[in-house]
Amino acid sequence: MKKIAHLLFIGALCLSACSKQDKSNTDQPSPDSNQEAPAGKVRRCATGEVLKQQLLDDPTLAQRMQNIEKLTEEVTRNRALFRLLPDGSIEIPVVVNILYRTTAQNVALSQVESQITALNQDFNGLNSQYNTLPPIFDAVKAAVGVHFRLKNVVRKSTTVTTWGTNDAMKKSSQGGINPTTPDSVLNIWVVGGISGGVIGYAQFPGGSPATDGVVIAYDCFGTNGTAAAPFALGRTATHEVGHWLNLRHIWGDANCGDDLVGDTPRHNTANYGCPAYPHRSTCTGTPIEMTMNFMDYTDDACMAMFTQGQKTRIDATFLPGGGRNGFAH
Repeated sequence: MKKIAHLLFIGALCLSACSKQDKSNTDQPSPDSNQEAPAGKVRRCATGEVLKQQLLDDPTLAQRMQNIEKLTEEVTRNRALFRLLPDGSIEIPVVVNILYRTTAQNVALSQVESQITALNQDFNGLNSQYNTLPPIFDAVKAAVGVHFRLKNVVRKSTTVTTWGTNDAMKKSSQGGINPTTPDSVLNIWVVGGISGGVIGYAQFPGGSPATDGVVIAYDCFGTNGTAAAPFALGRTATHEVGHWLNLRHIWGDANCGDDLVGDTPRHNTANYGCPAYPHRSTCTGTPIEMTMNFMDYTDDACMAMFTQGQKTRIDATFLPGGGRNGFAH
């Protein structure tokens, strides 16, 4: 079991942006990754520029995040602090904001709905792989009990070919779409392209409401239409919504790092593609890595689970002071 240390929260938060790398990409790996990404189309972490810039722009952000982390530690120690809604779940209304330059980027309603379905399956242990996971993880796998409901789709034509990671897509003054009531609605922006090959990024609890939500590239969104393998099962959004609900990467963004969850094995670094089971870490105890966890970087087809510890971290966000309390009413 890993010791949860609230003083690590800033370092573990610094890498929420996820990217894909094609074979022709010659960029060096992120300094926070200790393993070269394999050739081909894979998930890969971008730099920590999104959060780092937010911390620079807002001197009060670090303290808000630290307060959320302290609350999360309290809930981890005492689950009785958290009380579920009467039906045993949290419902999260979702507004999908589509910024399109081409007809293909103006994703169809059926594709939007397929993403909502994928989120509901993944967060509730209803995907097809959940009951076929290695038995070693049966005791810790979790149906989180969070449900998603499509509230609205907002569409806007744009001349922008590639968006940056400076949240311009979230601001009408910069050609984007302002978020809809972010204190009680999850906003997802679907865009035609993001610089640096990024396919998605999220904002952690505690950030500015004006930029709160998740950004996903149109060809990594949903399970039909323009969604393209190996990111065609909607799990880019599952991963990023995990960040939005205060989950870290499973390898803790460091060699044998800490994701602040007690029931996930220590990972050397990110895993890519579909590693053969069992894939052992060289960290202390050489544990079998949980490569099928949604917070690793494996392909969509090889992701399938959250853990009880990750569920606890998510639950804590819905308490007063947790950053997502507006969704618990």
